[in-house]
Amino acid sequence: MRPKGLKGVLLFAFVASSLLYLATIWRDVQSHSDRLHRVIYNDSVQGRGIFERLEKMETKIERMLKAVNKLQPATVLSKAENKAEKEDKKENKMVVRKLFPNSALFKKWGEGLSEEEQKEAEDLFAKYGYNAFLSDRLPLNREIPDTRHPRCIQKKYPADLPSLSVVLIYLNEALSIIKRAIRSIIDKTPASLLREIILVDDHSTNEDLKEKLDDYIGVIHEERAGLLKRVVHKEQLGLTQARLSGWKIATGDVVAILDAHIEVHVQWAEPLLARIKEDRTVILTPVFDRVNYDDLTVTHYVPAADAFDWALWCMYESFRPEWYELKDESLPAKSPSIMGIFVADRKFFGEIGSLDGGMKIYGGENVELGIRVWLCGGSVEVIPCSKIAHIERASKPYLPDLSITMKRNALRVAEVWMDEYKYNVNIAWNLPLQNHGVDMGDVSERKALRERLKCKPFKWYLDNVYPMLDPLKDLVAYGALINQLKPDLCIDQGPVPGSTPILYSCHYFAPQRCYYRTNGQLYVGGIKSHTYNSNRCLVDPGSGVYPALYECKTAKQKKFNMFWDFKQGSSILNRDTKRCLEIAQGEDSYYQLIVQHCTGQIWNIQNYITEREARV
Repeated sequence: MRPKGLKGVLLFAFVASSLLYLATIWRDVQSHSDRLHRVIYNDSVQGRGIFERLEKMETKIERMLKAVNKLQPATVLSKAENKAEKEDKKENKMVVRKLFPNSALFKKWGEGLSEEEQKEAEDLFAKYGYNAFLSDRLPLNREIPDTRHPRCIQKKYPADLPSLSVVLIYLNEALSIIKRAIRSIIDKTPASLLREIILVDDHSTNEDLKEKLDDYIGVIHEERAGLLKRVVHKEQLGLTQARLSGWKIATGDVVAILDAHIEVHVQWAEPLLARIKEDRTVILTPVFDRVNYDDLTVTHYVPAADAFDWALWCMYESFRPEWYELKDESLPAKSPSIMGIFVADRKFFGEIGSLDGGMKIYGGENVELGIRVWLCGGSVEVIPCSKIAHIERASKPYLPDLSITMKRNALRVAEVWMDEYKYNVNIAWNLPLQNHGVDMGDVSERKALRERLKCKPFKWYLDNVYPMLDPLKDLVAYGALINQLKPDLCIDQGPVPGSTPILYSCHYFAPQRCYYRTNGQLYVGGIKSHTYNSNRCLVDPGSGVYPALYECKTAKQKKFNMFWDFKQGSSILNRDTKRCLEIAQGEDSYYQLIVQHCTGQIWNIQNYITEREARV
């Protein structure tokens, strides 16, 4: 019974207080009962009258207590006690300090943890890049939401599908994460299809991944003997080699190469196996849902193409328009590349060259596979009906700065597969076209593979597979722009959002990268790799003394003065206003970027493309 409205609350308050008062009277009556009997019966008839009146009072009190009981006084007292208990708990919570208020782990998660628990959770977060503290406390067979499109749920698949080997690669994962990945694969893959699960350890130092993992493998083998296989590298070889190690010992018709920090969704395998049964030359990728690194909840991701920029960093983007015109989100969709998790016919994967063993540690190998498959007789598809939940780490375990190996691997891909467009990778990494000084390793074996497979030129890939990549054919110069008067200062895009470029101490990172094209446009703050993006153009407003930055599309629409004349070691002259981009010392003694009547100031840019280099 719950009180409703103000009257209800007042009634319950009255009943509760009356009950306590009557109970006190009743205790007093009972405690004096014997003594009253003796006194009253031994004295007089008058005393007997007093006793009779007392008995009537007792009877009335009992009736009142019964009436109060009908109003559930116990509930009232219980609510009061619960409220007091909650207040006590609230006070106790308030005294627990938040030890890591700036940690990404505790921005949305961790309320109510003791200081000791906070320390443990933060230590594990720093170690793994996700909430291992919470993972250790979740069921291994936890339920995750089915995020498939309704049409996927209705699909039926052939009974005679190919057999499947699943490779899980890892480096210093939390034990509970690996266990959950194994459990989800076993529970959500038909036993008739799952040939084996291969664990590839790229030289982990985590003690939990030794005897404790062996013990868990033993438990699984009691359920399904021989299902799990294990490969342990004696030294850290990187993602590419770990994936190759798993593929080499796989025996299934199809191999799925996955990270170990995943959970598969229901019926994840059947749509992949069915598609490869139809066409063994497709390399497939499921659709990833994101598992948040803090609370480990699953965020639904819609199907998207696996793409990349000229630096070969991975990204999601829309499918080609023809897929959307079909109005069926359950259908496979063509993709320029893969994200790293992929599924392939095991033998075809070897025929096409597997993975480039010359890649180091991290990055680029997935883009290389996507480009090679398209150029050499296969294709890449995203399968929307296959869903995998993948933990998005706050930090990765391989290197503090992944760009080191990413840059090296990207140059290797460009050298083998991109023909005359390979220099766009140099431009994206702000490296000179010649003599960039990065050792990409021996690529002779990969070039021989390309010849043997009779692969198409990269221009075919741009024209037919990924036309949204901007070929950057008319680029003249790129890098930091420096005025001879102050060689320690570089043009910088300035605060973002904002539209005012500035001078700033040279650090040569993205905000200071400028790009000059033959049409006279001068970009500041980076160049986009895709034709659907807009760069930021430097403009002369025509009045005032300061230049500005606008989206090039906006500058064109509003007919801003966005075209400049520039050669290495000369001035930067606006074609329309005939004013020059220069620097001047302000009243505060700091140098500023201005536009004014030309005084002959000289500018130099880090990388200037000569006519000979442009023809290579």
